[in-house]
Amino acid sequence: MSARALSVSWFERVLDRVHPPHIVYAHCDIPCGIYDPHEAQISALTVIRMDQLIGELAHPGPEAKPEDRAVYISKMSRYTTVKEQHAERVKHEVRVIWGDYFTPDHAKQFPQAHELVWKIMKQGSKCRQGTTLADAQELLKLVQEFAEVFWQTKGAKTKRQPSLQKPGGELVVPVTA
Repeated sequence: MSARALSVSWFERVLDRVHPPHIVYAHCDIPCGIYDPHEAQISALTVIRMDQLIGELAHPGPEAKPEDRAVYISKMSRYTTVKEQHAERVKHEVRVIWGDYFTPDHAKQFPQAHELVWKIMKQGSKCRQGTTLADAQELLKLVQEFAEVFWQTKGAKTKRQPSLQKPGGELVVPVTA
């Protein structure tokens, strides 16, 4: 290794210690062109399902055994954690499509898209904060609207089909001509 390469290597190591590099996560900054709102819809259905499970969970009474209380706490904790993760995943997936895929031309063609994305972000946060089934269903409704706009930008028609998942609901899917 040359003296110059050694000094550059040494300088980079010192710089990394003074200003450590930040880890960056991205869907794909190539850009790869592979985007699909399907995962956002599945995550919204998961939020609905977790709210259903939370609503069905019987609260142990004052006479409950410690192990019954532990089971309740464990289930409530797991359902809440999964609900919050999937509400955040909805926001992430929509944010990536909005930020990386949508172009100014798309925004002109679908002027409602910006407000729709904003509503999804706010509704996702609301679903993280609470366990109201109506809030989770509203999140799914908004994500379905977003999916319809997304597929329209690709020139595809869409249909809604039953999700066949426990929480019910529908998925917006593209239809080939």
